[in-house]
Amino acid sequence: MPNLTRYLPAEADTLALGAMLAPGLTGGMIVALTGELGSGKTTLVRGILRAMGHAGRVKSPTFTVVEPYELSRLYFYHFDFYRFTDPSELNDAGLEECFNPDAVCLIEWPEKAAGTLPPADLEIELTVPGPGRQAVLRSGSEAGERCLERLRQ
Repeated sequence: MPNLTRYLPAEADTLALGAMLAPGLTGGMIVALTGELGSGKTTLVRGILRAMGHAGRVKSPTFTVVEPYELSRLYFYHFDFYRFTDPSELNDAGLEECFNPDAVCLIEWPEKAAGTLPPADLEIELTVPGPGRQAVLRSGSEAGERCLERLRQ
């Protein structure tokens, strides 16, 4: 299937895209979020987590590397690998147990851990082409394609 592109004129649109993605996320899924600093990666994660019922603060885990959220029947792990200087840091941090069938892993800066991460089910590239943002979504698995199909409807 082709990529899905969405223009996000304001922060509220990025949050709304996250909310639309949330119901399609299932245990074991990996969502890779790429884009320059300030492109809206954490805002998109905030939209997902709020739609799943999280009412608290959602911050970028740049310094903690991962922020866990237990929501309904799933764990959501929000990763930020921005500070990684070597992909092996993922293994050194002992985070492999987060990648399991009861969890959804939302990963900012996945390219910093290239070669050590399982393949992404859904890749979301956020860019800043001018005012607003643009999101290009690509599926990497059947689960990712089901998630995109929900957005197409």
